[in-house]
Amino acid sequence: MKSLELLAPARTADIGIAAIDCGADAVYIAGPAFGARQAAGNSIEDIARLCEYARRYGVRIYATVNTLLEPEEHPEAQKLVQDLEKAGVNALIVQDPAVLSMSDSLIMHASTQCALRTPEKAKGLESLGFGRLVLERELSLEQIKAISEAVHTEIEFFVHGALCVCYSGQCYLSEYLTGRSANRGACAQPCRSLYDLEDAEGKVLVRNKPLLSLKDYNLYHRLEDLAGAGVSSFKIEGRLKGESYVLNGVKAYSEALDHLVARDPDKYCRASFGRVSGGFTPDLNKTFNRGYTELFLDGKRGQWAAEGGGEYVGKVKRLTPAGFILDPASPDIKLCNGDGFTFEGGGVRADIAEGYTVQCKKVDTLKEGTRLYRNISTAFEKQLEAAKPVREIPVQLSVEINGSILVKALSEDGRAASIQPEKPVDIARDAEKMVQNINTQLGKRSGHYSFSVHSLAVKGDMPFMTASFLNGIRRDLAEQLDQLPVKALPLYRGAKQPNTSFRLEYHNNGELMRTKYCIRHQLGLCPKQGKVKKAEPLFLKNGKERLQLIFHCAECEMTVRHL
Repeated sequence: MKSLELLAPARTADIGIAAIDCGADAVYIAGPAFGARQAAGNSIEDIARLCEYARRYGVRIYATVNTLLEPEEHPEAQKLVQDLEKAGVNALIVQDPAVLSMSDSLIMHASTQCALRTPEKAKGLESLGFGRLVLERELSLEQIKAISEAVHTEIEFFVHGALCVCYSGQCYLSEYLTGRSANRGACAQPCRSLYDLEDAEGKVLVRNKPLLSLKDYNLYHRLEDLAGAGVSSFKIEGRLKGESYVLNGVKAYSEALDHLVARDPDKYCRASFGRVSGGFTPDLNKTFNRGYTELFLDGKRGQWAAEGGGEYVGKVKRLTPAGFILDPASPDIKLCNGDGFTFEGGGVRADIAEGYTVQCKKVDTLKEGTRLYRNISTAFEKQLEAAKPVREIPVQLSVEINGSILVKALSEDGRAASIQPEKPVDIARDAEKMVQNINTQLGKRSGHYSFSVHSLAVKGDMPFMTASFLNGIRRDLAEQLDQLPVKALPLYRGAKQPNTSFRLEYHNNGELMRTKYCIRHQLGLCPKQGKVKKAEPLFLKNGKERLQLIFHCAECEMTVRHL
């Protein structure tokens, strides 16, 4: 049986705990250094707290040590790896092969920054001893399947969140423009900046647009296809995102994986234990996004450039001195103070919303008739905060009454406990009602366990048992289960004898980035589209910087170079 893991991001330990409560099977989080996100570091103490919470559900914690290291940083990184191991993490997510030799016991996962997109490179990374490979996002199902069939390692693939326009680990644009290196965790995100597009004569073809900014990834409806292609870990992007983004995404994808397991329980299971109940109803359109795409999953190039994403709420009926009046798409649309709207050409936040009259800052690109999409819903954010789900380990009880009382407990993960309390002296006057009380009182929650009576066998007289007596039995069983380690599902460890001949090299050959995204195709200027003649060279202009675009039609790729 194949276990399916939902892997959630965590900027902080508290967000990680909240993600676990929403159904995450694993959480990835950075320590105090070398985590590829300088704004998302955490203390060893907080990571240990997260690990302790995760263990009760068999949830795995992965620490990111995925920046490229300078030689003088190796001793500090070695100490960090030792501290993370003591804190209880299950694996490290690694870009620099030097980290592989820093622990003999921790499992190592090859970060997406390793730019893995071919079976040949997958075999090389596997030979180094990695137990899991995190693939590039720009792959098709056929390419994913080819890689998974070429190796024995686990395959991890992103299913949701922001997309880098460049192949992972091979972007040097931020470092060139600002001195902030993406491979050192300090990306300035120049792909989200505004650019002019110029031809060779300096004629402006497109002005002041985020020409390198992509839509967000959303493979919510493709999980079964990915599992069939060999993916076992489904990763949500977002270690810099807030709690509401993580909770909404995790609960949505967890429910989708539950449906997949329910449809084929003999083939799939979840990688951790516990059932999530209650709380909010997830809606991926209500969390900030730039529009959604499935990118290259079907092997086809589409329109990938970022646009207004979210819930369509209507059109601008009329502009006012203080803002605008909305012509709602439906009478069910309700606006709130703080709602965020996107539209072609920009976005705006509602300072005050009274009915369909919105006061906001002036945005020159907002016109009458403009279609508005809400991708920040204040009401939904409040719902996320107020309606938190609960995660509990199901425990089945068997009760035997035959001159004595014996209650046995079996948890979802296979832990067993039992208790044989002293039998009460009094006989129940109404045996049928006593059976109902047993089912009611024993079939409750205790701690993070959800108990239910699976079987009840009575021979002889039915003793009278008070509610407090039965509740005490349930609490004692919960305490016993707490003393037993959860029987977590094992992770693949990787090759026992790593290959020292394979080299993972990093060089840019003068390229600032290489990408599957093509501006020329996006604008309808691709020669393969048959509409126009070959249009190049083209240039991106941002302030004083002028960058050249080079199109590699045979590979269907684009590179950005400095002049």
